[in-house]
Parts: sequence; C-alpha cells; structure tokens
Amino acid sequence: MPYKHIASRLRVSPASAYQWTKDIELTPKQKRKNLEHLGGAELVAVRTQAWSEQNRERRRMAQQDGRRRARLGGDLLHQAGCMLYWAEGAKSRNNIKVTNSDVHMIRYFLRFLTETLDVPKERFALSINVYTNNGLDIEEIERHWLEGLDLPTSCVRKHAVNRPPTSSSGRKRNKLPYGVATLSLGDTALLQHIYGAIQEYAGFDEPRWLN
Repeated sequence: MPYKHIASRLRVSPASAYQWTKDIELTPKQKRKNLEHLGGAELVAVRTQAWSEQNRERRRMAQQDGRRRARLGGDLLHQAGCMLYWAEGAKSRNNIKVTNSDVHMIRYFLRFLTETLDVPKERFALSINVYTNNGLDIEEIERHWLEGLDLPTSCVRKHAVNRPPTSSSGRKRNKLPYGVATLSLGDTALLQHIYGAIQEYAGFDEPRWLN
C-alpha cells in the first residue's frame, strides 16, 4: 500500500508513515502496483516528499561529518572558522555566505574554507556593495577586495551600487570607503558540515539548520 494511503488509514502525517516504512524492501511488482493506485497530483506529491526526505538525510549526514571533525579536536582554524560563521554567516540551507566591511575578517574565513575544507579559490563568488561618493571608483574598490582576499577576477559577480549595507549598523557611507563585500559559495554539504561542527563545538542542537 502506498505510504500516503497508510497515513490516511492511521490518521498520521505522510512523513511519519514514510519514516515507519522506508526500510521495507518492495519488489518491482509491488512498486508498480502502488504507483498504479496513485493519481497524477498524488504521485507528484509522493515523489516530492521522497525527494525532500532524501535531501534531508544528506544534510543530516553532512552535519554528522562536521560533528566528527569537531570531536577530533586540535584544529583551531576549523574551530575558529565555524565560530566565525556562527557569528557572521547567513543561516541558509544551501549557500555559505559572509558579508562584512573588514577585508581581514573575510580573508580569515576564506583561509578556513581553503585550508581546512580544501575549497579551491576559483569556486567562490565575490560581490560588493559599492559607494561611489567616497573618492574611489568601482575598479579601485574591486581591486582592493580582490588583492586583499587574493582571489582571481573570475570570482567577481555583479556589484550593488550605493545600496546601504545591513551589516554596518547604519554607519554613514563615507565611513566605508571600500563598501561591504559578500563572499559566497554554493555547497550544501560544506554548509551543513559547518552547522554540525558549530553544534558540536558549542554543545547544542539546532533542528532549524537541518530543515
């Protein structure tokens, strides 16, 4: 019986029924029979739910990898990088992202990713909130960040011009002559590794980071 039908019979959520039955091995004939009993919209929902559960399991495994790395101890750069992301990073599901006006802080976080997690620099994306009333042109500002972070020009993405930064607590634009930079990396497994390590280092559980 399809697990959505089981859920309906037992008056529980489809997710609960899926968890209870996911380890049961069905024959190809049984699988075909179950699919025949589902309507078009229901079939799409079943497949969507299964895909969601698979991705959640991948995130859980990546967090476990981060926890194992943290339990090894002795890697101060790994610990500092994870704690820095806890304080400054965007808490999304799939993208590592840090925004700040301090080139040294972002450079240190970049060092954490390249040295402890083996991420090539070419994989990063760099964008800048540029303020053009500070006596510098966009090329000078871009060069400041690329040289400060030792990144290739291929990492540069479209900049936002004269947009007030949210990371500087409302400071005037002339206090930030080089603007605010965002370093980002699209990698769900590495982000979830960091989330797992943060929880292990700090001794807490945050289910929202998994969901």
